[in-house]
Amino acid sequence: MRRSVSPLALIAFGFGIFLLVLAPMLAWYVEPRAKRTPIDTDVTTVFTGPGSYFDTEAVEVRQDQRLTITRHVLGDVGDSDRDTAVWDVSTTIDTPRSLPLKDPRKSLQWTTERWVTDRRTNAPVHCCGEAPRPFQGEAYLKFPFDVEKRSYRWWDSTLKGSVPLRFAGTTEIQGYRGYRFTGSVPPTEIGSRQVPGRLVGAAQGQVHAEEWYSNGRIELVTDRRTGRIIHASVSPRLALRAPGGKGGDKVVLLHGKGLEFTPATQRSQVALARDDNDRLELVGRTAPIAAAVTGGVLTAAGVWLLVRGRVRGARH
Repeated sequence: MRRSVSPLALIAFGFGIFLLVLAPMLAWYVEPRAKRTPIDTDVTTVFTGPGSYFDTEAVEVRQDQRLTITRHVLGDVGDSDRDTAVWDVSTTIDTPRSLPLKDPRKSLQWTTERWVTDRRTNAPVHCCGEAPRPFQGEAYLKFPFDVEKRSYRWWDSTLKGSVPLRFAGTTEIQGYRGYRFTGSVPPTEIGSRQVPGRLVGAAQGQVHAEEWYSNGRIELVTDRRTGRIIHASVSPRLALRAPGGKGGDKVVLLHGKGLEFTPATQRSQVALARDDNDRLELVGRTAPIAAAVTGGVLTAAGVWLLVRGRVRGARH
């Protein structure tokens, strides 16, 4: 006598096995590959705080001013690929006079960069018109995925070199917990510029004054899983010295005293970090657990239905 097999049993058993196979694939294969630096990013971050700057029109240092740093990061989708992220970065430093103009050409300082990294490791990739060349270090606009409690080498664009940032514990930004890293840059000569000699206490005429840069305190707070920076604070100082560095700083071109992310930027960065984490949590934990549990139940149900069908068939 023919024994009939229930289609429902086969469907439950087959779909259950599929889910049991899918669960580890999501956790061990899909989720690691989902940890890729995005190529379609379009993010603006704003720092603000007290400071001073050299007014070239008045030929004097203006104290107790509010300085604003605006950084716009735009991903170049066309030049990026599955392994490499290409980001174009525009940074302006504005004074109370230049900020309302909203014209980078009239800001106190305007720089453009092209940052190219490995989408998985965040390591610099030297291609695609990278500028300045070459970048170094492990972190700049973001940290690598799965941030560890150790020191990282952070790229400082003004220094044109990497700075060690030490892990300094955890802290909360807008109610969101992140890893905190701190460091500093001692006074370092970074170049020279031609200025009137009297400006730096040298002889009359034009001289090549030395440019010296320091950063009294760098503090970055990053999301542990994605490496996204949710808060930043910097204290840059740029000054001129007479040729040979004699007499120390003669003119302070810029001095920011704890310029930090605005509350609006903090909220925006935290929201992006939460969204990134939710997606990775879904792929790497929630979906695998749900698939494993559902797959186990369906497989067990399918086996039970098959066994019951055989038993009934044997009785008949």
